Amino acid sequence: MQLTIDSSIFTKIPDFKLGIIYYNKTIVSASPQMLKGRLQLFQEQLYFELLDKEVTDFNGLAEWQSIWTTFGADPSTKPPALQLLLQQIQDRRYTPSFHSAEDLNTFFSLQYEIPTVIYDAAKIAGDVILSVGTARDGYEGLNNQFNTFENILLLSDGYSPFGSPYIDSIRTAVTEETENIIQLLFIRPSLDQDKARQLAEACGKMFTSINGGDYQSSILDSQNPNFILTNEV
Repeated sequence: MQLTIDSSIFTKIPDFKLGIIYYNKTIVSASPQMLKGRLQLFQEQLYFELLDKEVTDFNGLAEWQSIWTTFGADPSTKPPALQLLLQQIQDRRYTPSFHSAEDLNTFFSLQYEIPTVIYDAAKIAGDVILSVGTARDGYEGLNNQFNTFENILLLSDGYSPFGSPYIDSIRTAVTEETENIIQLLFIRPSLDQDKARQLAEACGKMFTSINGGDYQSSILDSQNPNFILTNEV
């Protein structure tokens, strides 16, 4: 399986970066109490922080809102997933524990102020391309609604679109039966390569410390827009 970033993305965002982590032989389960408590406490801390500022005061979100508008989307009507998370916390509607993979994905998004996504590699058909969606692109999302992706970053495989930093699809969702996982980190373009690699490595180590398995990570950019996934790490 090869993942490729469409060249049109770099035309508008020359410093666009995507972190990719492939987890092999993981064991997804109910989150340990340590992870549940850490996710809950972090959201509570953010809630009190948001009493004195707006979600747009978070540098990571502000940068991603700028990216959204550069591609022609409106973050007020179709926000990046990170924005929705922060808005829910601001309203004291904390994201509950789901399972060990999803909880960590949520934690990484909040900690690093970036959209993060995870997919069951076995449910992806063929090669993957990250492009900007059109009015014709859409799928049934995890919000149980049909979502469209005009001017929004969109992941597609040989079958159909399946993922986005806006909302992911039901088709490729990670469950407790998932063994091999693809995690994508929509890294801030302003972050340099070394720090981007350190971020991906930190996520990989923490994820496997809880879910087991092995991982390989890479940072894709305009000089390296492709990554080949294998079943061996």
